[in-house]
Formats: sequence, C-alpha cells, structure tokens
Amino acid sequence: MTKPTLLILAAGIGSRYGSLKQLDKLGPSGETIIDYSVFDAKRAGFGKVVFVIRQSIEKEFRETLMKKLAAHIAVDYVLQELDKVPEGIRIHPERVKPWGTGHAILMAKDVIKEPFAVINADDFYSADAFHALYKHLKYASEGNYAMVGYHLENTLSENGTVSRGVCENDENFDLVSITERTRIAGDGKQINFVDEEGTAHMLAPKTIVSMNCWGFTPGFFTHLKASFDDFIQQNAQTLKGEFYIPVVVNNIIKSNQAVVKVLQSSASWFGVTYREDREYAVQQLQQLTSIGVYPSNLWPEIKE
Repeated sequence: MTKPTLLILAAGIGSRYGSLKQLDKLGPSGETIIDYSVFDAKRAGFGKVVFVIRQSIEKEFRETLMKKLAAHIAVDYVLQELDKVPEGIRIHPERVKPWGTGHAILMAKDVIKEPFAVINADDFYSADAFHALYKHLKYASEGNYAMVGYHLENTLSENGTVSRGVCENDENFDLVSITERTRIAGDGKQINFVDEEGTAHMLAPKTIVSMNCWGFTPGFFTHLKASFDDFIQQNAQTLKGEFYIPVVVNNIIKSNQAVVKVLQSSASWFGVTYREDREYAVQQLQQLTSIGVYPSNLWPEIKE
C-alpha cells in the first residue's frame, strides 16, 4: 500500500498577521504550527509532505523548515504564482492576490500521484484529524473523498471575523453541499455571519464547518484543472476573484462524480489568522505539551 501524502498550503500572503506566519515559532522549542501538523501526519502514517509556497519565500522555507523536516519524512514543494495559468491568458497588471486554495492544490498535480490530504499551514487541526484522514485514504478508491468537519463554535477567533465553509450532510455523513460564509463572529450568546447585503444571520454552534482539511484521490486534479480553466477565463482581469476548493467540490457532488465523506472532529481549532491570535496559540501548544500530547521538542534539530 502506498502511503498517502500531506499537501500543505503555505503560499498565503498573511496580510492580516503582519509577517510570515507560516514560519512563526510558536511551540516550546521554537516549533511552527506546520511542525505539529507534520508530526501528527507522520504518526498517523503519512509518507510524504508537499508544500505549496511562493517564490519570494522559497529560500527561507528550504533553508529552515524543509531542511529540518527532510531528516524525518520525505519532503517536496511546488510554487504557486499568479502567472501559472493556461497559455494565452492575460492577467490584470495590478493583480497581487493569489488565485485561491483550488489553484494552490492544482500546482501539485505533477508531484502527487497517490491519495493525499490538504491542510492550511496556519491552522492547528489536532492529531485525530490526521488519523481519520489516514484511515480513509489508505484504502480510498478513486472519487472517494473526505473532509474533516469541525463544530463551528470550536473554530472562532476572539480577535476578528472568520470565513468558514458551512456544510450540509445526509444521514450517511456524505457531504451534500458546502457554502462559504464570511464575516462570522460570536458574541458569547450567538454566532452570526453577515451576507453581502450587510444582513446578519444566525448559525447554530454545532454547525459542521470546513477548515480546509480534505482528503482526495489523484483524479481530483482533473476536476480542478477543468474548473480552473473555466474560472480563469472569467476572472483573469479581476483583482480579487479567487478559485476556492468548495466550489469544485460542490460541482463534483452535484454531478455525482465523487462522494465526500464528512469525518467529524470534536477538537477545538486554533490558528493564527490575526496577530492577536498568536498568544492564544502559544498557550495552547504549551498546554498540550504540558499534558503529554506532544513532546517538549518535536524534532531534536529544533532545539536552540
């Protein structure tokens, strides 16, 4: 059996954080959130890690994180850049924003040939997420996808609004639809999202949401490419249009080309969307270390 691969989306600009949060040292011995994700994935049974990064941070990634991890697991990377679009497409000259998560995954189509999981670089998912994905992926047939779902109440930030993919599943825990909701926040009494017209709508605390923690088989790249080719034809001249994973997943589900199993997690998410999130992330990682979930030093090379 070929071990599944972990694909980590790490090409984000991090404008709300104010620095390169992918490499921010948050753990007791200088670990990044990525270190914990790779540690959990390796323990679960994943055999390789592939990063999606930008050329502007390539040198720093290679000389720090990738060099260190290569002593413990197979490591590779691909670049996500604005000009990685079909030939003949003209991009708006002032465009800076990346093309989105769907485009990021597409960049790895030539280096991943086995079932794979997808995560964000700046989100902590917990060990059970990787165990659930590994269990699903190790025998997954083509078109048999998965998504780790989290309870909405466990995914909020106290420092600003968040965007989440609100999920609907059937009685078999197969995903029926996923809808991107933005400007989600809780006030201690209820959780609301604000629509494009500025109207607030309530969301139930136990609503299952996507945190970009997916499991796919290699055929997903074919769906991605076809969808992105259509997307870029319509959005090449926009400044902010993005190609999101849920859009592709919804289309695949509706056309009965794949099944997406919702793997539920009771864990509390945390991440570093905002700079103010950093202190909480540091505290959580210290607590998890103190109770023995993680060793005080994930990799011997990290300790300074």
